[in-house]
Amino acid sequence: MAGNVNHEYHILEPDIWPLIGSLSALVMTTGLVFYMHEMNGGHLILGLGIAGLIATFFSWFSNIVKEAQRGDHTPVVQLHMRYGMILFIASEVMFFVGWFWSWFDFALFPSELSEVIGGQWPPAAIEAVINPFSLPLLNTLILLCSGTTVTWAHHSLIHGDRDGLKKGLWLTVILGVIFTAVQAYEYLHAPFPFGQNTYGSAFYMATGFHGFHVLIGTIFLIVCLVRVYKGHFTPRQHFGFEAAAWYWHFVDVVWLFLFVAVYVWGGWGAEMH
Repeated sequence: MAGNVNHEYHILEPDIWPLIGSLSALVMTTGLVFYMHEMNGGHLILGLGIAGLIATFFSWFSNIVKEAQRGDHTPVVQLHMRYGMILFIASEVMFFVGWFWSWFDFALFPSELSEVIGGQWPPAAIEAVINPFSLPLLNTLILLCSGTTVTWAHHSLIHGDRDGLKKGLWLTVILGVIFTAVQAYEYLHAPFPFGQNTYGSAFYMATGFHGFHVLIGTIFLIVCLVRVYKGHFTPRQHFGFEAAAWYWHFVDVVWLFLFVAVYVWGGWGAEMH
């Protein structure tokens, strides 16, 4: 009979939000160009684009949550969503590879930039670097602890322990907020500015984008925490939480590489602040 579903796939209904999201992204990037060139209306266009993207994120993900609660996310659909999340994280890995590449290029071949940085690394203009064994080490311990708590929450969910799930998620969110606060304090008291030379630019771009990913991951986990209190996740169907946990572990691993390559190795031999 027409209309009967005889497969395990989810056929999406027509939706306006992909179009709205695409137009909002275009408006946002246009506004960003106007803003950077100090053209009239840049702030307004940029704000409208960002507002449109936020509305798209909220509505689109709300629809996905409703689909999950209706039972549309069958085991086959969940498997393919996991493939999608894996590919997304792989793209994020390559994003950070670009920043690491630039960092190592600047650090290993300073003679090629002798006119800019004095043929040494860190550059001659950098009087002091951030001590890796002060705030960066503290943030490393915070992120490692958060990886443990989110794993605890996942383990509790699989075994039907709702109380452990809530406690683990709460701790992970709190640790994520503390990490962001510590990094903001570190930036405010850093001994070198952004954009003065290759060291400052590469440092802030690499660590700053990681901080942005921590912020996004924290929001991701907060959404999962709200859904836990609404009783959405079950031991057999919890892809939303699983994706958030994968993303958080990815953020943890990237920070470990940043701590070793940027903070410890990148400032080796320089005066510490």
